[in-house]
Amino acid sequence: MKADHEVDVAVIGAGQAGLSAAYHLRRAGFANEAGFVVLDHGKRPGGAWQYRWPSLIVEKVHGIYDLPGMAFGTPDPKLPAADVVSEYFGRFERTYDLPVHRPVDVLSVSAGEDRLMVASATETWAARAVISATGTWDRPFWPHYPGQETFRGRQLHTADYTGVEAFRGKRVVVVGGGSSAVQLLLEIAPFARSTRWVTRRPPVWREEPFSEDWGREAVAKVDRRVREGLPPESVVSVTDLAVTPEVRVGLDAGVLDRRPMFHRITPDGVEWADGTFEPADVILWATGFRAAIDHLAPLHLRATGGGIRMDGTRVVAEPRLHLVGYGPSASTVGANRAGRAAVTEIRRLLGR
Repeated sequence: MKADHEVDVAVIGAGQAGLSAAYHLRRAGFANEAGFVVLDHGKRPGGAWQYRWPSLIVEKVHGIYDLPGMAFGTPDPKLPAADVVSEYFGRFERTYDLPVHRPVDVLSVSAGEDRLMVASATETWAARAVISATGTWDRPFWPHYPGQETFRGRQLHTADYTGVEAFRGKRVVVVGGGSSAVQLLLEIAPFARSTRWVTRRPPVWREEPFSEDWGREAVAKVDRRVREGLPPESVVSVTDLAVTPEVRVGLDAGVLDRRPMFHRITPDGVEWADGTFEPADVILWATGFRAAIDHLAPLHLRATGGGIRMDGTRVVAEPRLHLVGYGPSASTVGANRAGRAAVTEIRRLLGR
């Protein structure tokens, strides 16, 4: 079947990693439209940032890293990160005249004779190489515990969080050991009737502020897994927790008094194996996300370990495909380097 469009490279996703890849494609001489195209399912620029909760302001974010060739600058730290980053990404797209098409929902990537076929519900693109930069936001992870379906209260994921109103006067259990769980727990606690924090592993606190070296250390841990063909842990799951002044207050006040995971969920709360019971009206699952790679299913890329075996950004089983929203590059600290590395390999693949 003939595709509607033919391009050298199709980039799927216009978050940090996708925009970085597009920038380097442009710099490498791939002409807009004929040479490459960026397909993004968002209605506006911003990647996953545009969906973050309004109370996540700039100063609460671990780090917002510059896109290549354009500094992020020093915006008002009290502004919502969703608005600030979306404006920055949009300005970047316009400045470098990047061929971003939206909204486009890519449904599948399949192997043709000499190209990869990228398909949405209405159009197809035949590409000599594909950079999948779809990140994780579209795949919130909901773990299952016995009795979960019997709970009479409300269950939310961080992807659904919009503010404290849903928790006002409620008894709240927050599940998860990442920075999002900590931030939301501290935000909810003053308005809730009670809060309880539970995690699978004891939190590891760091007194020093988050830094690029700290981020790179976490990225390296995830990179080792994907090179072995194992499912990647999220970068957040291997990043220790920073003891900010706000966190210190929460620790001293007992808000961040963590308990191990409960044994089961009851209609009115959660219960541990020793019979300890915590009543709850709301359970907030701050349990992270998984890679949004369902569109790659036709390529049958899963290794015996359950993940996709990678060599840098390149998929070992399909050298025409690069993942820059997967594993170690599913973070702002890894996204820029991944975009550049993918384009370097694709230039070599296409003989440019």
